[in-house]
Amino acid sequence: MKTSEATFSSPIRSDRGGIFFRLLSLIFLVIFAFVIYLARYPILRLAGNFWVVDESPQTSDAIVILSDDDYEAVRAARAADLYRASWAPRIVASGRTLRPYTSIAELMQRDLTDRGVPATAVVRVPNRARNTLDEAGAVSEFLSAHGWKKIIVVTSNYHTRRSRFIYEHALAPGTELRVVAAPDPAYDPNSWWRTREGLKTFFYEFVGYIVARWELRNSDVHTVSATLIPARIQLGKGVAVSIYS
Repeated sequence: MKTSEATFSSPIRSDRGGIFFRLLSLIFLVIFAFVIYLARYPILRLAGNFWVVDESPQTSDAIVILSDDDYEAVRAARAADLYRASWAPRIVASGRTLRPYTSIAELMQRDLTDRGVPATAVVRVPNRARNTLDEAGAVSEFLSAHGWKKIIVVTSNYHTRRSRFIYEHALAPGTELRVVAAPDPAYDPNSWWRTREGLKTFFYEFVGYIVARWELRNSDVHTVSATLIPARIQLGKGVAVSIYS
């Protein structure tokens, strides 16, 4: 009889122990989900700012604007600011060829001259690039042909991290590279999830960055790294963190 009681009590204790641990796991998951919910905005801001690299400019041989500027020409405007501040004596306007007789580079030259940059200081580099990696190859070849080794790359804020990664691998060895962000009205890194355009841009960069890392997985970094400049990100009232690019 005693043997039978011991036999029945053992599975009962085992069941109770299993229920107890499952309950603990459920409580932990609920608490974790609640913490994530409370911290959702700081986490989203950190994720949005991850794509933004805005390095301090240095005196350079050329400022390079990447193709496909937006309607407001924010990249051209930022490059014009850098030119007027005498960071470089010329601006290289890289742009896709649209027709045999015109390219985005020509539109960018117009944007620059409208903002006070002399036409003689703008060097057009039309190309048939299909993506940032193709463009980087065309730009690198052009820069090498002119012996320009100190470069400031200007592109939209959301595009800066991927661009820096690609240009670090594409430019000639020993090139000193700085990447400067042009604030884009369609992408606010602190509230990107609130708009359809912001969501599209965030996930497009996410996929593009992964693809770039895969395509360049066997390539070495050729450029001289910029000094790390911490970017202050406001996470909430009285809360801020620094992210090093």
